[in-house]
Amino acid sequence: MPIARGYNSAALIRESLLGAVAIAVCAGGLSACTVGLDFQRPDAPEAAGYTSEKLASETNSADISGGKAQRFVEAKDIPGQWWSLFHSDQLNSLVDEALNANPDLSAAQAALREANENVYAEQGAFFPTISGSSSATRQKAAGGPTLNVTSATLSVSYSPDVFGGVRREVESAESQAEFERFQLEATYLTLTSNVANTAITLASLRNQILATEDIIKIESEQLTLVKRQFEFGAVSNADILTQQAALEQTRATLPPLQKQLAQARNQLMTYLGRYPNQDNGESFDLASLNLPEDLPVSLPSKLIEQRPDVRAAEAQLHEASANIGVAIANQLPQFSITGELGSVFSAGTGIWDIAGAVAQSIFDGGALEHRKRAAVAAYDQSKAQYRGTVLSAFQDVANALRAVESDADALNADALAERTAFESLGLARKQYQLGGTSYLNVLNAEQTYQNALINRVRAQAARFSDTVALFQALGGGWWNRNDVPPQSKGSADRFALPPLQEIKVPGL
Repeated sequence: MPIARGYNSAALIRESLLGAVAIAVCAGGLSACTVGLDFQRPDAPEAAGYTSEKLASETNSADISGGKAQRFVEAKDIPGQWWSLFHSDQLNSLVDEALNANPDLSAAQAALREANENVYAEQGAFFPTISGSSSATRQKAAGGPTLNVTSATLSVSYSPDVFGGVRREVESAESQAEFERFQLEATYLTLTSNVANTAITLASLRNQILATEDIIKIESEQLTLVKRQFEFGAVSNADILTQQAALEQTRATLPPLQKQLAQARNQLMTYLGRYPNQDNGESFDLASLNLPEDLPVSLPSKLIEQRPDVRAAEAQLHEASANIGVAIANQLPQFSITGELGSVFSAGTGIWDIAGAVAQSIFDGGALEHRKRAAVAAYDQSKAQYRGTVLSAFQDVANALRAVESDADALNADALAERTAFESLGLARKQYQLGGTSYLNVLNAEQTYQNALINRVRAQAARFSDTVALFQALGGGWWNRNDVPPQSKGSADRFALPPLQEIKVPGL
């Protein structure tokens, strides 16, 4: 663009930038305090524990798949890929697929990127704003010559952060980014836990279906035997009808199990980012999963460091604390400095000016005061929510520990009940064939065995699910995770925010 005589664009920009720096340096000296609360991380609860009674050092065991004894190891760290402890290549593959394709994970990653960019945008308020403009006009007065008037102006404005309101706004944005970071970690943990639990559910349902089919086979054989006994006149037709009814009742339990299996598979497809018709026929069996023998029990003081939901709640508390400072700063005088540097071609001269201003609200109907009180109330709310999140975290761990211990006892009892019921059924059938017992005893033995068999399968699955729940309750080892590419990792360095003190601002 045309520039006035004696000035060029490079010189104009250079002088403008020097002026901006001078304004920032002068104004930076005014920045002497930061109003509001300096956030302190809540201390770990000292008296907190997981159970009122001391846990046994080792769980009960059963001589069956999934029946190993598990040991509780205090202060043992949790691997980032905790699901690999089940030693299932198929499960590892599915978790990897879910981490790469699940839309909830992609949404959480995008939310974190958005929050980081908002931090960088807020940090821009530490520096002067420079804008440029130019205009050109052609004039002619009556009887006079034609004049070309060209002007160029650079404007500089700066609002010194005298009371730290901008710093609190940046602190608030950083806390929001920290919240999104741990929301991402929570999404990782929830997704991996859901994939593992769904795989266990599929294995359990498939085993329950196989067990039900075995029972149907036994009851069908018994029906054939009763019909044969009827032909010899040893039993009445009522016995045939009773056995037929028992068989049909057992058959009626298959469709609900098959429905649950199909729904579980559809749920797994969703976790994997697939449509229901993209099922590749992956199958699971409880016998293919290895039950981890050493279970970590994190120290209670470490739990609040490890749980993503607790860290997210802490970030929200920090944000609420910073917002109090923002509200207080808005009640105080607002300083601003502006300057202009420009030239007018027709006059062949340069012009400049610099000005400072102070603004203070005199009457606003109490709006600013009430906004400050609202910020304090929001802080109190976040503080209470944080404590509630901590309590829930300890409850989750306590529930998981008790479940591991109790369900190990239950599997041992269910396995013994199944063996006893199977032997009882075999004995009842032989006695019935020899006429030594009534048909009612055989029917009762069949129903007892059916219930014992299904309960044993469910108890096996419960031990694996309890282990998943414990890893999830303890935070899932996200701090050790190396299972996802760095560009996707919630705690990766690329998402780290620069500490406020590292931002070079004159006077700060």
